[in-house]
Amino acid sequence: MEDKKIKILIVDDDQTVRETYADIFRQEGFEVSEAEDGLDGLDKATKENPDIIFTGIIMPRMDGFALKEALAKNVNTSNVPVIMLSHMGREEDRVKAQELGVKDFIVQGMVMPKQVVERIRNIFGSVKYRIKFSTNELDASKLAQEFHFEKKFECSNCQTEMVLELEASNIDKKEFKAKFVCPKCG
Repeated sequence: MEDKKIKILIVDDDQTVRETYADIFRQEGFEVSEAEDGLDGLDKATKENPDIIFTGIIMPRMDGFALKEALAKNVNTSNVPVIMLSHMGREEDRVKAQELGVKDFIVQGMVMPKQVVERIRNIFGSVKYRIKFSTNELDASKLAQEFHFEKKFECSNCQTEMVLELEASNIDKKEFKAKFVCPKCG
């Protein structure tokens, strides 16, 4: 997804919400289209093939839940990730969204728009960090022993010191997947 623009469809009956997120997403380099309600969103989703859909819940003609259900029934849109924006943040809405397979549930006002952008980017490609750590500090020697590394955490192929690669799994909770990698061999 880094080579091409992420195509996002914003579905919300609140024009201010749509315009606010459309501006932010465009500033971040996304290709944006908008729909005024779920029915309009379903029509645009089938015609435009967005990479992701960002939808509100309560809307006239078709709400966000009915939109997600309709998208799931269409071969062309069944795999498009959906993020729901809740104005009320009700737990029963969060549960229903999860049951329908919504990728993310965002409560308006609790998650800043820039964080929404991060969360969308995480759906398409994980954020990774490579960290060099001290082999003599804290539990490093215990870790080396348990993972059968040499004391200096060297790559078995080229003897380059390994680094710790962290992949963000949940930025909000500061959770990561971790693995040792050789900066030369990969």
